[in-house]
Amino acid sequence: MKKLESPNTIHIKTIWSGIKRIHGSAEVGKNPITVDTLKEILQHVPENRMIGYRDRALLLIGFSGAYRRSELVNFDVKDIRITPEGMIMRIAKSKTDQEGKGEFIGIPYGSRLETCPVRSYNEWIKQSGITDGAIFRPVNKHSHVSEKRLSDKAVALIIKKYVAAVGLDPALYAGHSIRSGFATSAAMLGKSERSIKEQTRHASDAMVRRYIRMGSLFTENAAQNIGL
Repeated sequence: MKKLESPNTIHIKTIWSGIKRIHGSAEVGKNPITVDTLKEILQHVPENRMIGYRDRALLLIGFSGAYRRSELVNFDVKDIRITPEGMIMRIAKSKTDQEGKGEFIGIPYGSRLETCPVRSYNEWIKQSGITDGAIFRPVNKHSHVSEKRLSDKAVALIIKKYVAAVGLDPALYAGHSIRSGFATSAAMLGKSERSIKEQTRHASDAMVRRYIRMGSLFTENAAQNIGL
């Protein structure tokens, strides 16, 4: 039997590059959850219930910190410091920090109580009684908070649940939607490329510029107000 050529050889890579040049290489991504969609979602988060305290904190912190879902579930109480300006969160290890040197992200106070990530964190910690270990944990139907850490897959399921609650197709959204939604929303508000990249911690300038491009499709559109 003839041995098949490895897909990693230069020959195969050259052919594949040619195919992409001819036919294009469209990226299949999930929709971003922008700040307006997030505000709508928060209206469906249960009030005065343990799972609601957790989900509100998870969604607001995940969005404001532009966190990957793996980063979000890996936070421990010891990684958080509350300051007069907001909260400082230490990422012990991330996709772009494989050596584990640690990165610090600032989350400012929100302008409204119900959409403030810092206050939502404080309320979740207060109501759950968590004093150390994992911040985000499973909560059962009896409002019992587990001692285990929430899985990154659970974050995606939580997001899909609330997306469906506001009438959107959950198949079009994923755990990454709050991260991409932050970048898109920040770009729509005219935030600088540098400030967006500092918060998202993207290694690639190209990816940040892609979000800025998507966020400014209508705010800086040459076809707008040209007399049509």
